[in-house]
Amino acid sequence: MSAPVAAIDCGTNSIRLLIARRDAEGARPTDLERRLEMVRLGLGVDRTGRFDPVAIERTLEAARQYRELIETHGVAPEAVRFVATSATRDAANRDEFIEGIREILGVTPEVISGEEEAALSFRGAVSTVAGLPEGPRLVVDIGGGSTELVLGTTTPTHRISMDMGSVRLTERHLTTDPPTAEQIAAASADIDALLDEAESVVPFERARSLVGVAGTVTTVTAVAQGLQEYLPDVTHGATLAADDVRALCLELLMQTRQQRATHRIIHPGRIDVIGAGALIWSRIIERVSAVSGITETRTSEHDILDGLALDLLDRTD
Repeated sequence: MSAPVAAIDCGTNSIRLLIARRDAEGARPTDLERRLEMVRLGLGVDRTGRFDPVAIERTLEAARQYRELIETHGVAPEAVRFVATSATRDAANRDEFIEGIREILGVTPEVISGEEEAALSFRGAVSTVAGLPEGPRLVVDIGGGSTELVLGTTTPTHRISMDMGSVRLTERHLTTDPPTAEQIAAASADIDALLDEAESVVPFERARSLVGVAGTVTTVTAVAQGLQEYLPDVTHGATLAADDVRALCLELLMQTRQQRATHRIIHPGRIDVIGAGALIWSRIIERVSAVSGITETRTSEHDILDGLALDLLDRTD
């Protein structure tokens, strides 16, 4: 077996760790650890342009826990990669956060571009979902602060990163519980304007499959499947009718936070923002299906984190 690698993805809402190695045949990576902490690092960044000190400390504490796991598995320092995405790109005081991570983990966080984020998500997703139709796949990664769209068959040919995410949209528009019709209309207008721009860069009509990754999509999928506990082996690769997904997304958007909390599989750290994420997913499905004829969605539990791990394994093999 290969030596283990550690990939850490720090987004607007969560920080995630994957420790993996290639199996004896050198094919697919084998997970040794896969962890998630909801730290809401990007709380208020859209409004203030800065990280909240309490949010920074929450994230650094999660990094300390991850350091213990990395040491336990004997991951070499050069086999650790930490990437930060939308919120860190936007925060004026990001150097404070970056220095804290460097002190804890001994690696310098990489504030990657939205385009690189899209490419890594694409690799992680399409390498693991079986039975996709022949032809280009459109991978959608809905995060807390940004959403990436990337089209390709085996490698990306078109990609875009947009400043719309579940946390950003909630803080900007969906501020009451439940949101008002006026708030939903304003949020939808923002999404549609960004999708107009995206469609000029990414040819939606060429897509032959639509693959959603990350917390919003996997959570919506788990609710659609009626799961009472989160089972990634069940949600991964799931095929859902596009119309059913859009109907469920609207339902989640209109519910109160208390009503959403009755779904046991929705992580407590996602309950207040899942409505905004669902609205983004619904509008993307509607836009893509209208021009491509796609009538179903596929779900991948593997995304940028897996793309990072695969990249590390390629470097260290």
